[in-house]
Amino acid sequence: METLTWLEGTWLAEFVRETPWVYSSLEIVHLLGLALLVGPATLFDLRLLGAGRGAISVSAAARHLLPVARAGFAAAAMSGAAMFAGGAREIAGTGAAPVKLALLGVAGLNVALFHLGVYRRVGAWDGDRRAPAAARAAGAVSLVTWTGVLACGRLIAYT
Repeated sequence: METLTWLEGTWLAEFVRETPWVYSSLEIVHLLGLALLVGPATLFDLRLLGAGRGAISVSAAARHLLPVARAGFAAAAMSGAAMFAGGAREIAGTGAAPVKLALLGVAGLNVALFHLGVYRRVGAWDGDRRAPAAARAAGAVSLVTWTGVLACGRLIAYT
C-alpha cells in the first residue's frame, strides 16, 4: 500500500488527476492502443490456428500484423500506466485489477515462449502447412488472455 500511495504522489499522478482532459485523453489513447494491439494479435492468432492457411503464410502475417500490435501495446501500456498512477490505490483495490495484471503476465510470457521457441523454426512449417501444436496452443492462449485483459479492464470501472 505504501508503494501505491507513493505512486499517487508523483508528478505524473497529480498531472493526470488535476489537469482537465488528461484522464479522458489517456482513456482514448488506451482504447486506440488496445484496438491496435488486440485486432492484429487476434488475426495472427487465428492464422496460427489455421484460418487463412491457403491465403497467407504465418511469417507474412507476422511481418504485417505484429509491428502494429507492438505499437498498440506501447500506446496501451504507457496510457494505462499513467491512468493507474492517477488512482493506484482505488484501482488496485478492485477485484479485476489483479486478474488483469496476472493475465498481462501470462500474455507476455506466452509471446516470449512463442518467439523464443516454435517461431524460431517457422520456416519448417510456414505456408500452407498446419502450424505445430505449440504454435496453435500459443495462439489459443493469446486469444483467451487478451480477451480476459479486455474484460478485466472494463470490469475495473465496475468492481
